[in-house]
Amino acid sequence: MAQIALVGNPNTGKTSLFNNLTGTYAYVGNWSGVTIEKKVGVLSDTAGEIIDLPGIYSLNPLTKDESVVTEFLLTEAFSYTLNIVDASQLKRNLHLTIQLMEYGKPVVIGMNMNDVANRRGITVNCQKLAKALQVPIIPISARSGQGCQQLNKQFAVPENDHNRFKLDYGSTLELAIEKLIAYFPQETKLSKRWLALQFFEGNRPVADYITKWVSKQNLELMYEETERKLRKEQPVQGIHQYIHRVRQTYINQLMNESVTEKQINHKTFTEQVDRIVTNRFMGIPIFLLFLYFIFMVTFNWGGSFLSDGLSFLLADYITVWVQLGLDSLGVNSFIQHLILDGVVGGVGGVLVFIPQIMILFFFISLLEDSGYMARVAMVMDRIMQAIGLNGKAFIPLIIGFGCNVPGAMAARTLEHPKERILTVLLTPMMSCSARLPVYALFVAAFFTGFQALVILSLYVLGILIAFTVAKIFSSTLLKGESSFFIIELPPYRVPQLRTLMLSTWDKGKGFVKKAGTIIFSGSVAIWFLSYSGPSGLEVGINESWLSLIGEWIAPLLTPLGFGTWQASASLLAGFLAKEVVVATMNILYAGEVTAAFTPLSAYSFMVFILLYIPCLATTVIIMKELASRKWVVVAMAYSLIVAYTTSIIIYQLGKWFGIS
Repeated sequence: MAQIALVGNPNTGKTSLFNNLTGTYAYVGNWSGVTIEKKVGVLSDTAGEIIDLPGIYSLNPLTKDESVVTEFLLTEAFSYTLNIVDASQLKRNLHLTIQLMEYGKPVVIGMNMNDVANRRGITVNCQKLAKALQVPIIPISARSGQGCQQLNKQFAVPENDHNRFKLDYGSTLELAIEKLIAYFPQETKLSKRWLALQFFEGNRPVADYITKWVSKQNLELMYEETERKLRKEQPVQGIHQYIHRVRQTYINQLMNESVTEKQINHKTFTEQVDRIVTNRFMGIPIFLLFLYFIFMVTFNWGGSFLSDGLSFLLADYITVWVQLGLDSLGVNSFIQHLILDGVVGGVGGVLVFIPQIMILFFFISLLEDSGYMARVAMVMDRIMQAIGLNGKAFIPLIIGFGCNVPGAMAARTLEHPKERILTVLLTPMMSCSARLPVYALFVAAFFTGFQALVILSLYVLGILIAFTVAKIFSSTLLKGESSFFIIELPPYRVPQLRTLMLSTWDKGKGFVKKAGTIIFSGSVAIWFLSYSGPSGLEVGINESWLSLIGEWIAPLLTPLGFGTWQASASLLAGFLAKEVVVATMNILYAGEVTAAFTPLSAYSFMVFILLYIPCLATTVIIMKELASRKWVVVAMAYSLIVAYTTSIIIYQLGKWFGIS
């Protein structure tokens, strides 16, 4: 079975092509870092597997994402390289193409976004370019699947011999390459020339790889000697710049031979829209308006109606049918209470919010696939620079709106360790979908008519507090200069309905999966702790284990407006997953949650849910991404302090102004 590595620059349509070639769906977005780890799919038309690797600009890794590709090339076996390039950005994309061709494996190029290139007056002659590079080049449309069958045919034939591409880098560097290759054993499976070139280009994983044959001291001497000779011959800062210049000269020659450009006098649709949505004064208000509209649809106009319908179905039909079924089977009271109160009441109380969560995910997917999310990052860059980050760091935070786990993982795309650490620590401040059931429960009860506005205020509050924390951390624990922000803005596109629906389901199925695992387990555990106590089973809920635990914490939460043991116990359960908070409250309050809160204390409680400790899954990811227990402790401690401080200020100020 052929193994095909799919490689390309960010925003070239790589993941969309993966979906069309395999007939499956992987997460699609319009910014760098969407593909966090490699994904494998089976080609739909041929007997082969395709590996979707992270989007990169070069094989010389700056980020964890890019290092994944280099490590893959060094350690994994595969048959072909499928390189997807953007016809409208061909000159830049070809730098990676040359590096892949130098690797030695057979290369097939998919020329994507020809329509965008044509609108910009760019025409690529694929036949001439293919002849010059001596590799197959297939014009494709990754979004529609056009050209995918022709691509598949390239992999249906037996694997070809290694491609013989060789670019002349001049006598000085060529001699150094030959000298280094002489150290490599004859049985080396990887291209010796590629290894040598990558070493001189400054590829750290490759340098580490070849130290098993060449000592670090010899490598350093060889590098310094070659760089010294090149600087005498060429006005270059280093070997990497010289290599880039040689490749750029070759690429310019290719462009002159195979690409024609004509001047387009009128502004494109993308340019016209960007004049408004990326305006330095209007950009952020427009983003907030988009969010407000999304929350109106989710909580006021449609989502609440669907959730109310599910709640009615659960309370008036499903619960009754389950009760009748259990009675007819003669099930004892303990099991009946477990199923009705623990499972149906706990898990069901969370599942009724699925419509609202799915609607929110649909709109997030819409903004991603349209190309707007990259503009949000650009608009936020000025603010991000002021807090010690750059606009690219806002992308993981946006992803955190869906779930904090992939948001923290997306910080791998950031080049600087300081920015990566800071972004991972800030991601739990973003209001993820797991908190939505809590919001939906309280806004429906206390803020009818203002649901979208209240939800929007929570999202904005999370962002503002995250920025404040970032400023403090970047001035104390994580001092250092911020990097420059460079992002490619993809053209605006009308999202395809099938892609949107698949993206929505891909995001939402994680919530449904949680309902069947973490929320189910948490609900059963919470019910048991509320059903038993020091005196045994079937105790009154006020004499239960959970009551004893909650009463110990409750006095600390009284200044925040929700000093009941039930609220305390719900917050403890929320460490498993924030959705479990609603499940716990449904069990402990027996459906009478609203009687224990006022509008002011309800808002204070939602703010606390927004800001307090990350859930268990996010905590594990923080540990994994930062490889340090210290930062996990910092994340837990600062979030709890910030949550307590913010909630007490909101509640006490509200009381001072006479708000109930």
